[in-house]
Amino acid sequence: EEEAAFEGKMIHFVFLQNRQGKTRLAKWYTPHTTDEKRKIERDVHRIVTTRDAKFTSFVEYQKYHIIYRRYAGLFFSVCVDTDDNELLYLESIHLFVELLDGFFGSVCELDLVFNFHKVYAILDEFYLAGEVQETNKSLILQRMALLYKLD
Repeated sequence: EEEAAFEGKMIHFVFLQNRQGKTRLAKWYTPHTTDEKRKIERDVHRIVTTRDAKFTSFVEYQKYHIIYRRYAGLFFSVCVDTDDNELLYLESIHLFVELLDGFFGSVCELDLVFNFHKVYAILDEFYLAGEVQETNKSLILQRMALLYKLD
């Protein structure tokens, strides 16, 4: 019964996409076929890039909510269940950007392309199995520094 209380409270995917529609990062926490993934990526890109800036960063998509933020030419999108806390995820996107900036020093799209494995590692320190795992920015950056010091 306790498990049912938490059912339907998770992240389904996280995307980083540029204005041209290239997905620079896609992390899936629920299973989809390859065709479904490509369709969802196209749909989300179309929704977030064409949406008027005066509207909120929360959009209904299928039976979920997409929360997104734009930073320069990149759109950060998180898909969650409709009854989840949208403001938490809006702030988590900002924290993720701060983590990327802290690790790369003013992150840019090329950092994401050429260091994608590091970006995924940062994301995995932050989100785990579709849930926010750790929100302490300095702790995450310490872990990342230690991890890449071992290389």
